[in-house]
Amino acid sequence: MWTYNKMLEFPVKIKTTNPKLAMAIMSQLGGPNGEKGASTRYLSQRYSMKDKKVIGVLTDIGTEELNHEEMVAAIITQLTKNLSIGEIEKSGFYQYYVDHTIGIWPQAASGTPFSTATLQSTGDPLADLHEDLAAEQKARLTYDNILRLCKDEPDVYEAIKFLRAREMVHYQRFGESLRLVQENLDAKNFYAFNPSFDTKATCL
Repeated sequence: MWTYNKMLEFPVKIKTTNPKLAMAIMSQLGGPNGEKGASTRYLSQRYSMKDKKVIGVLTDIGTEELNHEEMVAAIITQLTKNLSIGEIEKSGFYQYYVDHTIGIWPQAASGTPFSTATLQSTGDPLADLHEDLAAEQKARLTYDNILRLCKDEPDVYEAIKFLRAREMVHYQRFGESLRLVQENLDAKNFYAFNPSFDTKATCL
């Protein structure tokens, strides 16, 4: 059960429209390294995680990623608010506009729709946590690229910088979670199959 607070984790107050930039930032909503994939990944993985503390981390971070989805959607909405048809045509936003007007629809900057094919939930704690560490670094990289594109948009820059910083915090927490799981292994085999996870599984 979640409690919904009707406020963003970081304020998004953008004064000028920029549909071209919105198309780039859209990748962090529905792209391969985006927030929708992150929340789906972590909130799914927690069901097969063995360690209760790590379940808590996955729930916490997965929930925060839902808020980051809201932030990215708010950024896109404010960057495309009240556009004229001329602005839409000139910026190249018309391809998105034809199908979605200025509605929020999860896709990558390339136009590729959101897909769960970009994420994994294996049921293996080691595999999943390594996946999560990589996911946070890929999200950080994408935000780095976006920051290079929005240096002249200070309102956007500050919000994106906040999101990037949270990726680094998540990376640290997943690193701590991996150490917790490793410390509780029956055998200290960190990089290959570990039978200690499967001793209670009747299907294996």
